[in-house]
Amino acid sequence: MTEPKARLRQLLADLMLVPGLSGHEDRVRRHIAGVLKGFGLESRADRLGNLIATLPGEPGAPSVMLFAHTDQLGFVTRKIEANGLIRVERLGGVPEKALPAQAVRFCIGEGRDVSGIVANKSHHATPPEEKYKVTPYADLFIDVGADTADEVRALGIEIGTPVVYEPRVMHLNENRVAGTSVDDRAGCAVVVEAARLLKDVSPRPTIHFVFAVLEEFNLRGAMVAAQALKPDIAIQLDLALTADTPDMTHRGEVRLGGGPAMSLYSFHGRGTLNGTIPHPALTALVAKTATEDGIPLQRTAHVGALTDSSYVQLVGEGVACIDLCFPSRYTHTALEVCDLDDLVGLTSLCVGAIRRMGDDGFDLDRDLYT
Repeated sequence: MTEPKARLRQLLADLMLVPGLSGHEDRVRRHIAGVLKGFGLESRADRLGNLIATLPGEPGAPSVMLFAHTDQLGFVTRKIEANGLIRVERLGGVPEKALPAQAVRFCIGEGRDVSGIVANKSHHATPPEEKYKVTPYADLFIDVGADTADEVRALGIEIGTPVVYEPRVMHLNENRVAGTSVDDRAGCAVVVEAARLLKDVSPRPTIHFVFAVLEEFNLRGAMVAAQALKPDIAIQLDLALTADTPDMTHRGEVRLGGGPAMSLYSFHGRGTLNGTIPHPALTALVAKTATEDGIPLQRTAHVGALTDSSYVQLVGEGVACIDLCFPSRYTHTALEVCDLDDLVGLTSLCVGAIRRMGDDGFDLDRDLYT
């Protein structure tokens, strides 16, 4: 296993085991800040909790914001029943059909977290008409082994306590990683590795490495960072939906292990009417980088998913944006899957493209590309 791949494997596994519900990402931020400091890159946090590290670049070169989100979806404690069972409110796009019988964690504080189980009605008592029914999340309850509300509160659980899928990492075969919060800890791992590789590169543009908060809570954090940094270019790293399982073949051509993907179009289409059409200078640069550096590049265009770039692009007089992606299966469940080779390729793609942004020949004039 190559050194960058081994680093990504370890960093991703470490990050997946750190809980960080949207709005409660502080443990993740501190972990990443420590890793950055370990190879000599200082960072700072803004008021919302975004973590930012900056490498100054050549005068006259554009400034670039390379970012991924640190938060994960989950729940907030809503009600503690008298019998010690707990009701929760959903935070983010949690798939209700994947919830019963899942293990969860109440995030009280480091060393004080409490595990629980999302209840699933005993099979022996389930009538035929209920066996294929999806239970709404509001009707579910969580069992932490307590018999009274006082016992629950004695564990440190209160109304508002954040809840996430029980953090877990599984290694499938040689290259696949499964578990919680692959979205978007895989993106965070790539940003860290790209920062390590770009730290001593010259010439280069000014690069802001941003680990954003509140993405799963309607895309709020990265926009604040962009307003402060005022980048010319923003590159968001997040997942691409794969189309290599029988239930997803109609969604496109992206496959796990096929290399990083470039998003040519995204649109949410459900409530949040927003999306990203990338800047033509960036799509041309990414394609050129992939060809010249021998990186397999996949393409994706999809409806139903959304990233922070959809809001970052609207900051100031406009930011040239693009979403670069790692393929992922089973998104937003407790066992998402990615491929380490895709992460290595995504790292190389980011590093190669950003290095080329420091060249005199790179220009963001749209008319040069259209």
